Amino acid sequence: MIGERDIMGGLAKGLAVIETFRADRPRQSISEVAAVSGLDRATARRCLLTLAHHGYADYDGKFFTLTPRVLRLGTACLATMPLPQIVQPFLDELSERVGQSSSVSILDGAEIVYVARAAQKRVMSIALMPGSRLPAYCTSMGRILLAALPEAEARRILGPGPLPRRTARTLTDPEAVMAELARVRAQGHALIDQEVEEGLCSVAVPLLNARGRIVAALNIGLAATVPLDEMAGPYLAALGEVQARLRAILT
Repeated sequence: MIGERDIMGGLAKGLAVIETFRADRPRQSISEVAAVSGLDRATARRCLLTLAHHGYADYDGKFFTLTPRVLRLGTACLATMPLPQIVQPFLDELSERVGQSSSVSILDGAEIVYVARAAQKRVMSIALMPGSRLPAYCTSMGRILLAALPEAEARRILGPGPLPRRTARTLTDPEAVMAELARVRAQGHALIDQEVEEGLCSVAVPLLNARGRIVAALNIGLAATVPLDEMAGPYLAALGEVQARLRAILT
């Protein structure tokens, strides 16, 4: 049991500050970081200046940005995880075969974290790579992973809503998302039609280990050129083949 006296509060606050930086918030002022992290301004300032002093952030006198040095933290984590090394060759083969980008992700709270990716055509405005994060509620891999949770836990993660609307098609009502999770659970795959970003569709399936436990999600990202239900079949078949092959390997 870890007691409160065993916790280093300063480290926890520093990590909270690092986590405020996202693709949509790459440059932040002290006040912005304080607001997002929930820390008071003085504490946020000390954390940011400490990060800058040790080379984890740049400071131009007003705004802070993270430096590539911070990638050491994520790289160390990925290097110790067997999952990326196991799935990467399968992703490379899959993407080459179907001519589309494929990815594997895991769930971290209300977000998915990409742990492996094989890029072909770029269909999103942001570049995705291992370590990238997206909301779980409106992504195909996120819905696969949320559907694998007990219903009460999935509801807790979604919260009371409304959820942020990323496009005109995004489901923002938690009850609508829960209904979609039930459908995903029943059919064994998830389809997303331009809920994350206009012009982007994706198809995902769960990755199970040899004991039948869902350990990650696998998807293919597609440009929205024809109705999703018309083009999903061949990609689902390709995903299913990889899913079956990996099940015999994953522990």
